[in-house]
Amino acid sequence: MDFFSTHPIHPILILFGCALFPRITMLFIGGPFGILAWLGWFFVPHFTVAILATIQYHQTNPLLCIVAWVWAFVGTVSEGGSGTKIIVRKDDK
Repeated sequence: MDFFSTHPIHPILILFGCALFPRITMLFIGGPFGILAWLGWFFVPHFTVAILATIQYHQTNPLLCIVAWVWAFVGTVSEGGSGTKIIVRKDDK
């Protein structure tokens, strides 16, 4: 199953949404949402997107999976760094 043939209408829009707004995009697109997926959606949405992409498309789109994992690490680190800066700024005042 190929990602671009599965989502023929707007695959670039879906990729953009998963990269920048993973929680909202996963709610609209759906997926296998058991308890672990909901925990991932709440705590680490970028990793949840990468895991779901790897499960579904690792055979047909390995580059898509690599980009999803790189973006998962970048997104999670950048969100954690911005949260730390906000906490430090509040303590300084």
